Amino acid sequence: MTIIINMKESLNLRKIRIAARFIKEGKLVAFPTETVYGLGGDALNENSVKKIFLTKGRPADNPLIVHIASFEQLYELASTIPKEAKILAKRFWPGPLTFVLPKRDEVPSITTGGLDTVAVRMPANEIALSLIKLSKKPIAAPSANISGKPSPTSAEHVVDDFYGKIECIIDGGETEIGVESTVLDLTSKPPTLLRPGGLPLEEIERVIGKIKIHPAVKGRIVDVARAPGMKYRHYAPSAQVIVIEGKKDRVHEKIVELIDKYHCEGLKVGVMATGGFYDADAFIDLGRNSEEVARNLFKALRELDKKGVDIILAEGIEEKGLGLAVMNRLKKAAGYRTILLR
Repeated sequence: MTIIINMKESLNLRKIRIAARFIKEGKLVAFPTETVYGLGGDALNENSVKKIFLTKGRPADNPLIVHIASFEQLYELASTIPKEAKILAKRFWPGPLTFVLPKRDEVPSITTGGLDTVAVRMPANEIALSLIKLSKKPIAAPSANISGKPSPTSAEHVVDDFYGKIECIIDGGETEIGVESTVLDLTSKPPTLLRPGGLPLEEIERVIGKIKIHPAVKGRIVDVARAPGMKYRHYAPSAQVIVIEGKKDRVHEKIVELIDKYHCEGLKVGVMATGGFYDADAFIDLGRNSEEVARNLFKALRELDKKGVDIILAEGIEEKGLGLAVMNRLKKAAGYRTILLR
């Protein structure tokens, strides 16, 4: 039995206390953040964290992000907090920015995927912050989806994946940003971007200067995942995804050509684009800018799966601002099947 707590209209602390009790008991609660929905458990309780991995089907070496409600909580998790963390937290927390820092011994190895570092952020969502405060626990929470599938941006997505498998889902409506947090490794000099996300790289660099970009951001396979989203296939629907990049008119021509090709092979084709129209079996307009595309991306992948398409053709966008995070997710969803038109 899964309890669904409706909190679309207003914050209700009495209802959140019900969910907080589940966290205290070592059980799992799915809750909204500003990025995507998280599948949360007590980050310091090994049994609770083990449930997260088992429920998601998540590989044990894929570390979790720990969510906190105050900067002071960071001292309970990290053994060293550099000045960059304090500067960035003052500017961007609560918000979609995760720090990777040396961990304290109190943080279970299972939470960090066996690493000596811990990933931590403070979400900019009142439901999430209230849940953390009322449970009096730091909450480990990867995205609330079956491992490898598109992340959830609504409670309905969580219900699709986990109803009957977890104790509680808090329905806070659709998320604002639509892609996960930006992950920044502060154990390196200069800091290293491990995963692009809801906070654009350019905004971080305006505050602390140039940042190194890890090769995994652009698709290199890694042996050790220092942050979620680095090692394994993620964000993928059941349909095969192909990303087409290049000038808008050439991309349009190529997608029309591919629709005809796959139709001749008897396949159903879905298209995700930024404007225009395609005579496909299913078509979704993602929006006119990177913010709209990010907000709609995972929802579109799930909708096209429900429509039963075999192939999803996706227009690429410029890798600036949130576009870097969008293209990182799209290419991973495609297993790096891309067509680059020069």
